[in-house]
Amino acid sequence: MKPIDLVGKEFFLFKQYVSRNDNLQLIFLVTLTFLIVTTLTQAEQQNQSSEYELYWHQWRGPTSNGIAPRSNNPPFEWSEQRNILWKLEIPGEGHASPIIWKDQIFILTSTPTEIENKEQPVENGNGDTDFFGIPLEQFKQAAQTGGRNRRGEAPNLNLKLAVICIDRTTGQIEWERVVRETQPHEGTHNTATWASYSPITDGDYLYANFGSFGLYCLDLSGNVQWEIDLGDMRTRNSFGEGGSATLYNNTLIVNWDHEGDSFIVAIDKETGDQLWRVDRDEPTSWSTPIVTDYTGLPQVIVNATNHISSYDLQSGEILWEASGMTTNVIPCPVFHSESGMAYFMSGFRGNALMAIQLANATGDITGTSSVVWQYNQDTPYVPSPLLYGDNLYFLKNRNGILSCLDAKTGSVHYGPERLEGIGDVYASPVGAGGYIFLPDRDGNVVVFKHGTELKVLAINQLNDGFSASPAIVGDQIYLRGHRYLYCIANMNN
Repeated sequence: MKPIDLVGKEFFLFKQYVSRNDNLQLIFLVTLTFLIVTTLTQAEQQNQSSEYELYWHQWRGPTSNGIAPRSNNPPFEWSEQRNILWKLEIPGEGHASPIIWKDQIFILTSTPTEIENKEQPVENGNGDTDFFGIPLEQFKQAAQTGGRNRRGEAPNLNLKLAVICIDRTTGQIEWERVVRETQPHEGTHNTATWASYSPITDGDYLYANFGSFGLYCLDLSGNVQWEIDLGDMRTRNSFGEGGSATLYNNTLIVNWDHEGDSFIVAIDKETGDQLWRVDRDEPTSWSTPIVTDYTGLPQVIVNATNHISSYDLQSGEILWEASGMTTNVIPCPVFHSESGMAYFMSGFRGNALMAIQLANATGDITGTSSVVWQYNQDTPYVPSPLLYGDNLYFLKNRNGILSCLDAKTGSVHYGPERLEGIGDVYASPVGAGGYIFLPDRDGNVVVFKHGTELKVLAINQLNDGFSASPAIVGDQIYLRGHRYLYCIANMNN
């Protein structure tokens, strides 16, 4: 029975009763209105949730766990000559993963260009020459890395920051919107870009986060609806920015952990107005928050160095905290909806994995029964984990050494196992159709079976490198490389 049919039946019965008592007419009207609004709202939310599962509307996919639940038969073998539906050279650069809604693909890019300056170099008093206030050797290093500087000074670059929409069927650019042209306030890691945040969509609007360069709301035709500036982020050692925003119903969540005054902020998605903002005692982290309403109270959960923290979505009030991560936290949490456990990892200069039961978590839960199990070896530095069914997959540091654990108990299915043919890994693994896909920065993508035993099916090589994580819609795989965007599909060739 459809929800609206239920409303109609209850309306008829209730009307028969109240028609014989005039004193109940007002109660009837109020109750009926409430019933209709509630039922239609629930139906709309269910339809939206079901529609989200069809596409890849956010970082880590529709469930935030890295899986495509509606994919049945994606390809697991390809090359430059096989199973490539189309291939597009991307203008600009970026590590933001592609976001897909219906027939549109959205990516963020930055195009850095050197600023011409005819000023002559000057002596700095040490016999060396400064260029625009930058020591000669430092300037040379920046030039060799495309103007990037790991250790602080802003490079002499102009940045063109853009949102690009691509037709999913043809692989052709549908529109490109430059949202800002500016100069960076600090350098970035020589492997990073100024477009590393993944956008997010609710199916009506696209929310494009460029961190220090602004947060933008666009309609799906590329028209900017609003924009806000949250300030300049100062990252550790100028490593760059990257933690994506999170969307839940009408609320956008942006976490801003850096070497300045850190905070987390909730923003009204329709207006860009700030709903609440809470200060955080955290150094730089790059982890994307997740939101779950498992306990009946929607909570925002953030992985970070000093504390894993949970906030009330409505008020920003801290619900619970736990310590135990390493520094430089990058992997985002994943959540097991059946058991009610969330998983947190970090792997820079140490190893940490914590499984936390949300049902009774309150206050400081460090060392309490809310921490169901821990596993402190071979955890990831850069890639986020993959939660696929009851299996928790993760890499050691940022290399191809894989472990697979039972998500409920923490028992080891296998690992650490080295995946042959895989080198430096920034991308996070994704799962679909019983397969798991893992790209590296040299253009290799290893495909292995989902299960309790490691079974590698293929190692696929393309003429590119991959720092962005794959996106999967239906049986098509979208790989955003350093130069190209690939659409991979079964072509029967």
